[in-house]
Amino acid sequence: MVRVVGSSPIAPTNFLINIKLPDGAVKGFPGPVTVAEVAQSIGAGLARAALAGKVNGRLVDTSYRIEADAELSIVTGKTPEGVEILRHSAAHLLAHAVKQLFPEAQVTIGPVIENGFFYDFAYKRPFTPEDLVAIEKKMTELAKRDFAVTRKILPRNDAVKFFREQGEIYKAEIIQLIPEDQEISLYSQDDFIDLCRGPHVPSTGKLKVFKLMRVAGAYWRGDSKNEMLQRIYGTAWGRKEDQDAYLTMLEEADKRDHRRLGKSLDLFHMEETAPGLVFWHSKGWVLWQQVEQYLRRVYRDNGYAEVRCPQILDKSLWERTGHWQNYRENMFTTESEKRDYAVKPMNCPGHILVFKQGIKSYRDLPYRLGEFGACHRNEPSGALHGLMRVRGFTQDDGHIFCTEAQILDECVVYTALLQKVYRDFGFSEIVYKVATRPEKRIGSDQVWDKAEAALIEALKRSGVEYVISPGEGAFYGPKIEYSLKDAIGRLWQCGTMQVDFSMPGLLGAEYVGEDNARHTPVMLHRAIVGSMERFLGILIENFGGAFPVWLAPEQAVVINVSEAQAEYAESVAFKLRQAGFRVSADLRNEKISYKIREHSLQKLPYQLVVGDKEKQAGSVAVRTRGGEDLGAVALETFIERLGNEARAVRHGRFF
Repeated sequence: MVRVVGSSPIAPTNFLINIKLPDGAVKGFPGPVTVAEVAQSIGAGLARAALAGKVNGRLVDTSYRIEADAELSIVTGKTPEGVEILRHSAAHLLAHAVKQLFPEAQVTIGPVIENGFFYDFAYKRPFTPEDLVAIEKKMTELAKRDFAVTRKILPRNDAVKFFREQGEIYKAEIIQLIPEDQEISLYSQDDFIDLCRGPHVPSTGKLKVFKLMRVAGAYWRGDSKNEMLQRIYGTAWGRKEDQDAYLTMLEEADKRDHRRLGKSLDLFHMEETAPGLVFWHSKGWVLWQQVEQYLRRVYRDNGYAEVRCPQILDKSLWERTGHWQNYRENMFTTESEKRDYAVKPMNCPGHILVFKQGIKSYRDLPYRLGEFGACHRNEPSGALHGLMRVRGFTQDDGHIFCTEAQILDECVVYTALLQKVYRDFGFSEIVYKVATRPEKRIGSDQVWDKAEAALIEALKRSGVEYVISPGEGAFYGPKIEYSLKDAIGRLWQCGTMQVDFSMPGLLGAEYVGEDNARHTPVMLHRAIVGSMERFLGILIENFGGAFPVWLAPEQAVVINVSEAQAEYAESVAFKLRQAGFRVSADLRNEKISYKIREHSLQKLPYQLVVGDKEKQAGSVAVRTRGGEDLGAVALETFIERLGNEARAVRHGRFF
């Protein structure tokens, strides 16, 4: 038992260990003390809630002994760090349960992922849905038994030997990749021992809210040349209400799945004959064009010259830019007349070649180019996911060639532009991240320092909050990532702004400065929606297929009650099309109730029903997508209404 001697805002001077807490108070202890003991000294409630500690900024187990003065915060399930620890520990609980039920199964890796965790297993047969139910039941049983979770250290070779003796060849292989001079930390709970850095919850009883979700295949170490394992996904939370909200969101997301809606609304489809590539149907292409033409206006109104560059470029160009050395595995290649080419994975080198045509002066800067550039990337087949992850995609790509002094202004103006575009598409919440230098990169540290500082200062000037994502920048420069929040609270990273001091020089881009000397421009890589395919997938899911009038592939349908109104219905549709609207006429010999129900499933903004009364009065009976019956309306009045609604976002410029 540790005796707490004092607690004050000023550190006591007569104790061996002084612990500074987040509120500034300092607790003194007569000797080394564990995180759990400090939590207990603060209060029994905190001691029960403690999952881990943060000592001088480093996450540790509650059993960690503090042997010198330190700053400490207690981590509970109410914090993001605490939830991550719960998920990490739940992954171990999953592996423990699987080993109890299926002793021959071998465990491999089990990391935390967004909103949950997974664990990969090697087993002689596929796990079934019934197996998942049994595994989750066993997890609950093991959690209730409240086994202590303890940590021990082994020399690397001893750890390899231990797991080999246990028959866990995958664990042994993982440890063999670690340098021999490093020690290995193992965590045990009851008879289950696993390899892990930690930290973990102090006992399994802390794991109260979790659920297994599904099972999928996964190659060992992500390599398709290796054996296929079974990956069990799960989720875990600090509070049941948080998990319930998450599961409700997943149900809603399933209803909005763009792949399902793409089929039912006849927007697009995908084929095994063209993996990762999209077949756009007529309605889907109308939706695409609404987005593209809107963005084309954005280009034109904000000083971008639209260009078009080749899709296949010689290997030597990609070697000069560094892509061949740093991105080769993601590129499709081809050959002709003994020359090697790459199908472009990005548009930037082509824009540099356009910039180089003719002499550029400092007066020409900033020089802005935009392109709806078709790109191809050799994504692993297992990563492909509808429109969200494809091999062939089109970027609303732009590049700004400028001086170093112009970077801040360009980034600030761009952020404001992106905010307006997202608002027009119905997205009001944006999350901002600055992705800094990765380990694999080109350019000097001095150049990276300047580029990162410019992006951070630009966001400060824009008056927005941001977070730093260490090591997640592109190999040629850091970037701002703009993520939008959709109707059910999911974040989608779409826009980017990247500062590149390297690539223009690698391809010999220059401008003549005020001093009449030649200088290398800075290149800003920017995309507002990113991949058009992915953004359309986001729009489909955000609106659940019920697009606002200006985006809807079909804005209204005219439905006749009987053959007697067929000619009038067609004339109404014709007048609406003449007014610039996307309208069809359904003249089939079907019951009116059947036609209304069928078009309701197509989520059209309006259905215009015409019978004898409407034909005689020159009107239409208007039904909204929400099922509201607006009654008979003069055709001219409806045209005005539809026009106002369609122009609401477009400021009267186009439908």
